Amino acid sequence: MDTSSLPLTRNISTTYTLSLITAFLMTVVSVDGLIYSSSMYPVEELLHSSVATDVVNVFIVLPVLLWSMSMARRGKLIGLLFWPGAMFIATYHYIAYTVAFMTLWQFVIYLLLVFLSGYTIYRLLSSVDSLSIQEQLAGRVPERFAGGVLTGFGILFFFWRGSLVVQSIMGLAVLSQPEFVTAIADVLLAPAWAIAGMFLWRKKAFGYVAGAGLLFQLSVLFIGLFIYFALQPVLAGTPFPVNDFVAVSTMSLVCFIPFGLFVRGMIRS
Repeated sequence: MDTSSLPLTRNISTTYTLSLITAFLMTVVSVDGLIYSSSMYPVEELLHSSVATDVVNVFIVLPVLLWSMSMARRGKLIGLLFWPGAMFIATYHYIAYTVAFMTLWQFVIYLLLVFLSGYTIYRLLSSVDSLSIQEQLAGRVPERFAGGVLTGFGILFFFWRGSLVVQSIMGLAVLSQPEFVTAIADVLLAPAWAIAGMFLWRKKAFGYVAGAGLLFQLSVLFIGLFIYFALQPVLAGTPFPVNDFVAVSTMSLVCFIPFGLFVRGMIRS
């Protein structure tokens, strides 16, 4: 592993191994979910959404995770900064799975994946020399724009999705089980977006490290949503959700633009 050119404060071999274990477990449960969907997901309502998520995991999340790990292994800064973002995507998906399948045997594997990905994120972020990253990226990336977008998304999703969860629990709103569990995942991760965004807005060192990964996570999650919309007519026999697609497309542009500018700044640096 040639990481000598990366701004690190300690060796990340253990973190690399943990990420490989996470990727392996993700592959096993996702492929099982696609092949044995009826036994893995006995609840009809969860089956369609879970199979779509498994497709996203196999064809989007896993390649993104392995690519970022490979780039970091080759000493590329972009891989190091996107790596925790890829792990955040796994954390997001398996928080939702953990809540959805609390009464089934798969719960243990999903909970293990949440802890593995979360601990890996912690090790990665604590291993990066954030001051060195700040020196490389300051003035070359859109700190205020990207930080404002992350903060805005974090605050919006925390209160919007949180209110839906509270209303559902109190019986004031009716949410499908897939909507309920993804809302919980949004509420749990939204503070990370807001905090990283505020650090980036204020041009603090930690903001450059966490902000890059979380912009990456949000962008990939939006791409995953587009795939989910495309698969629902096939899996569930429902009409294509045109209104949802338009709304998500508009929101995704708000994320894709600062993300693209951030990537350009990293490449130039």
